[in-house]
Amino acid sequence: MSEIRVLVADDQALLRGSFRVLIDTTPGLTTVGEAADGIEAVELARRERPDVVLMDVRMPRVDGIEATRRICSAPETAATKVLILTMFDLDDAVYAGLRAGASGFLLKDVPPVELLQAINVVAAGEGLLAPSITRRLIAEFARLAEPGQGPLTGLDGVTEREREVLSLIARGLSNEEICDHLHVGRGTLKTHIGHLLAKLHARDRAQLVIAAYESGLVQPRRR
Repeated sequence: MSEIRVLVADDQALLRGSFRVLIDTTPGLTTVGEAADGIEAVELARRERPDVVLMDVRMPRVDGIEATRRICSAPETAATKVLILTMFDLDDAVYAGLRAGASGFLLKDVPPVELLQAINVVAAGEGLLAPSITRRLIAEFARLAEPGQGPLTGLDGVTEREREVLSLIARGLSNEEICDHLHVGRGTLKTHIGHLLAKLHARDRAQLVIAAYESGLVQPRRR
């Protein structure tokens, strides 16, 4: 297998260097550059076409959210996955970053082994890193969403079974839990998820969660 190519974007030189050393000393991973702000991140992403960008949220000139939007929306970097780095578990920027096209998020103080695992998972197109993180995103929707959403929108062409799958993904269930709930095999579930990704023009699981809530299919549970 070819190495996973990673771009590190953070305004703190020491942190960038630490990430770079960690990545470059891990078999199967390599860095292709460092960016100190959002503009550099976008320019380097377009030039180097990395598989994954580790993207800090708060950077000068252009912040990580806008840089993520530019990278994910540009045809030349459409295949690049962005992993948002944040200091706070439920920072508003996490929600904004995922809407901008990011594939997931991590806390900056995550153990090194978890960071490396996250890079591999995101590079493989798995999106949000674990059901627990999906549940954090759901909590953010519950906090931010306006009550009384209207009728379903944006789900034209999605079958009833696919809506069931989408709803369960948005509730934070893992693939194994969804298979058990619907009494289907893993291959069948992967087919449903593939159809959902195509029909909803979603990059990964993170975008499916957002689609489920913004369409009104799933309503945030309010405390």
